[in-house]
Amino acid sequence: MPTPFGTLPGGQPAHLYTLENGLGMRACISDYGGTLTQLWVPDAEGRLGNVVLGFGSVEGYTSAAFRAAHPYIGALIGRYGNRIAHGRFSLDGKAFALPTNNNGHTLHGGPEGFDQRLWQAEPQDGPEGSQLVLRLQSPEGDQGFPGRLDVTVTYTLLANENTLRIDYQAKTDAPTVINLTHHAYFNLALGQADDVLGHRLQLQADRYTEVDATLIPTGRLLPVAGTAFDFRQPKAIGADLARVPGGYDHNLVLHAEPGTPAAVLSEAGTGRVLRIYTDKPGLQLYSGNFLDASLEGLGGIAYVRHAGLCLETQHFPDAPNHPAWPTTALRPGERYTTATTWAFGLMG
Repeated sequence: MPTPFGTLPGGQPAHLYTLENGLGMRACISDYGGTLTQLWVPDAEGRLGNVVLGFGSVEGYTSAAFRAAHPYIGALIGRYGNRIAHGRFSLDGKAFALPTNNNGHTLHGGPEGFDQRLWQAEPQDGPEGSQLVLRLQSPEGDQGFPGRLDVTVTYTLLANENTLRIDYQAKTDAPTVINLTHHAYFNLALGQADDVLGHRLQLQADRYTEVDATLIPTGRLLPVAGTAFDFRQPKAIGADLARVPGGYDHNLVLHAEPGTPAAVLSEAGTGRVLRIYTDKPGLQLYSGNFLDASLEGLGGIAYVRHAGLCLETQHFPDAPNHPAWPTTALRPGERYTTATTWAFGLMG
């Protein structure tokens, strides 16, 4: 059953849903933004700890400070995750203009993206474990995007594994573009480590999308070899951070084989490991560069710079303006489907 999670500025109540398994893992999700507010997993000593940034009520996500920072903490992102240059793209010979909200570009679906919507929520017991099914209808012209979009996102907490899977589905009544993702900020030692710079990361990616000063792709896919973006072998997040002006906020081109993790994140102090599986071609590595301690989360923890790490599985940023890249177009009669899995374990 849902529990109250506060009241939105318009007076609508928000709710929180909790998924649990028999191993002690627990995921707390709000119908506001489809937001993952807490994710509790065991450490090497069997002690449960929350490993994502979040707030104790919906007011934490609607406060003036949050709106000023707009860090998208824990939210579902749509219609289009990441950036679209200058808020413009063409599809099937038609030009579309979107409202801009980030250095003259459209970020994460625009000023009023899916992260700010109240989703319809339905908890249920599935064959693999407990689930929360979230539904949203985005009307024609929403944030400038063409077509009505019907979206379903299902969180599944597996009964016999400390694993949370996110399944995305969508259909449209007119040609459109879509790139759904999740904006969780991970800190596998939250409450024990102020930042994630000591976490070690490995990525199955040998190229990255070069970007300009406003983080818009130039169109070139460059090799990671010899750069700060080379995570083909595990290394600390902070190891090469000084070589990346402003910090990591870049798309890595994935080449993980089916059944192998695209990303592996570990933290030695707790012994926790996160393995991420996806069918998407890219992953946005974001090192929480714009967190500035102005936001205080659960447990009174101030979210300082680099307090959390985002590993956003996705299509490439600005893909609608780069026809040679994997397409983000969705047309009537087609179904958009993708899944991302977060599997937690211990360092061995």
